[in-house]
Amino acid sequence: MSNLTFRSATLADIPALVALVASAYRGEVSRQGWTTEADILDGQRVDSEGLQHDIERPHSRILLAERDGTLVACAHVAIEDGAGYFGMFAVSPAEQGGGLGTQVMQEAERIAGREWNLPLMRMTVIDVRDRLIAFYERRGYVRTGVKKPFPYGDERYGIPKRDDLRFEVLEKPL
Repeated sequence: MSNLTFRSATLADIPALVALVASAYRGEVSRQGWTTEADILDGQRVDSEGLQHDIERPHSRILLAERDGTLVACAHVAIEDGAGYFGMFAVSPAEQGGGLGTQVMQEAERIAGREWNLPLMRMTVIDVRDRLIAFYERRGYVRTGVKKPFPYGDERYGIPKRDDLRFEVLEKPL
């Protein structure tokens, strides 16, 4: 297996990012991996406009993980409310389960902690995603008990198949 390389996304990477994130979370292809949201959400997971905003805004980076020039994982790292924010984390379904996600998380935490000197990393996870939350807990994240409403009616976040979705905030000291 070749080495993994990291770089920051550019606007030219947007189509590949949209495809990667969709493959990890939505539709039948996402069922090849364990991170699928296909049972709770339809529709898109990210859009080109949102990605462009995140690439261009200050204190925000879309981290790409590539193997032999092929995009295999990504995450969004940003500064929000004095902490690092970790989101839009996606690993190609064919690559899931082999430690790649942990490497991407570690690189994102390195950026937030060492480059940006932030005290902690924060994320939001749909609170019915028990297996995903357990994955984060094994990597040092803790549930804060803070819940945020799911943006029902805003299809930029997908089309819910359930009416009980909320986000829960998780944190990890860096």
